[in-house]
Amino acid sequence: MPLIPQEPQIHESAQGPRATPASGRTAPTPRPVPGPRPAAPSRPGRPGPVRPTPPAQRAPRDVPAKPGPSAPAAPAVAAPASVTPQIQLIPASAEGALDAAEEAVDLLLDSGRTPGDVLVVTTGEQHPWATHELSFGEAPYWAQHDAGDDVFYADAAVVDRAGVRPVVVVAVNGGPDSVPATVLPLARARAAALLIVCGNPQQINAALGAGV
Repeated sequence: MPLIPQEPQIHESAQGPRATPASGRTAPTPRPVPGPRPAAPSRPGRPGPVRPTPPAQRAPRDVPAKPGPSAPAAPAVAAPASVTPQIQLIPASAEGALDAAEEAVDLLLDSGRTPGDVLVVTTGEQHPWATHELSFGEAPYWAQHDAGDDVFYADAAVVDRAGVRPVVVVAVNGGPDSVPATVLPLARARAAALLIVCGNPQQINAALGAGV
């Protein structure tokens, strides 16, 4: 008979310890708390983009820098030979070519060109300034050309002695018909940026070998 009460006690004790481990297992459930720590991937994300960006910028800089000097070096030398100045034609008669050239010079100076940028060439009668300055001798006349401080006026016969200037204005104001064909190519070679020709369009086009 005493065995009967002992059996339920055994069952109760077996259930008792099972309940406690169940409650004990519930305690580890807060382990999802460390789960939100996957926010840590944000850290590798921050350094990740920062590091690739600088090398990405440095790499392209290094790449063009190496071919840059080699490729443009060749065209840089050929550029001045191939580049030609812009040509502007101002229709005018032989009698009005010099006045048209003077107006062109005034417009150039008004637009911001410095006087030393301009060379004026005449194919017929010399410009009054050139006549006046040559009366003092060729040495002081060409000294003003070399100084480059003012507009310089030269006759077609001496244009080959003139140096290069940004703008060359040619007044086809007379002279033999063969003069423009000789002077205009020389004037174009001395114009670094702009060649202005005042005169007969047909004669000028024929002299330059192309329509302008």
